[in-house]
Amino acid sequence: MKNYWRKMAVVVFSAALLLSACGGEEKKGSSEKNEETKKYKIGVTQIVEHPSLNAAFEGFKKAIEDAGLDVEYLVQNAQNDNSANTTIATNLVNSNVDLIFANSTPSAQAVASATQEIPIVFTSVTDAVGAELVKSLESPGGNVTGTIDLHPDVIPQTLTFLKEQLGAKNVGMIFNSGEQNARAQMDKVHEVIKDMDLNVVEAPVATSADVKQAVDSLIGKVDSLYIIKDNTVVSALESVTSVAYDNKLPMMVGELDSVKRGGLAAYGFNYHDLGYETGQMAVKILKGESKASELPVQVPKNLKFVINEETASKIGLEIKEEWKAELSE
Repeated sequence: MKNYWRKMAVVVFSAALLLSACGGEEKKGSSEKNEETKKYKIGVTQIVEHPSLNAAFEGFKKAIEDAGLDVEYLVQNAQNDNSANTTIATNLVNSNVDLIFANSTPSAQAVASATQEIPIVFTSVTDAVGAELVKSLESPGGNVTGTIDLHPDVIPQTLTFLKEQLGAKNVGMIFNSGEQNARAQMDKVHEVIKDMDLNVVEAPVATSADVKQAVDSLIGKVDSLYIIKDNTVVSALESVTSVAYDNKLPMMVGELDSVKRGGLAAYGFNYHDLGYETGQMAVKILKGESKASELPVQVPKNLKFVINEETASKIGLEIKEEWKAELSE
């Protein structure tokens, strides 16, 4: 009889272990399923509409899609209005989003001021440290990281091309002095030309509506133009290109999308690629693989030189073989 009850006890104990194991597997499978089907909410803030920023957002979304995440986007555009930019930041924080994608320096600054808890990834930012978004590129700290859109060689190479290849002596530059990214680039320009026989004639603007008057004010004072990465000016780029064509002025630009819109040439990279890299960083944060503070800020790769053949023809400029440039599509 004792043997019988011993055997029964073993059977019951074994059954209990089996049920426990099955329950664990079911729980684990349920957890994995929940992870796969979780819906994330991403707030998106962009300072203004223009092709480079739009391409960055498309790249960001593609990275999220490729990672297989189910995402609802709350998209807001400030249309270059600083007051709207601040309001958007507050609204996104109050919307209980899982992460914020900030597309431009002003957008990133506004959301960084609005929250120190929600993860923020930025792109289309020129000087992340100077904008006080991160402590350093290598160790961001806090809740903010992302990708910057200024390769360290772009400004020196652009100014060298203007002087040595186009024979420029007086370069006209239109920029919004109220934009931190524009000020950072202008500081770099003045640093570079210290060692060059090149003069920069500045035409500051406050809004996109000021751009046409600013470029008109440069005529007769300059022999070339250089439009840096400046959201205010780039959003009104056609106002500059029309004047450049009429006056046969070579106009270097700060991004490849601006070459397609009529700029003569640029050293640049694909903003879609930059946005995609930012999206990959967002995926790591959303999945809990990394914190924003642990992800170094990334610098653009694959810098190339592109020329707009049609623009060169309009201003009577011959494209030389030794420039080794790609022609804009």
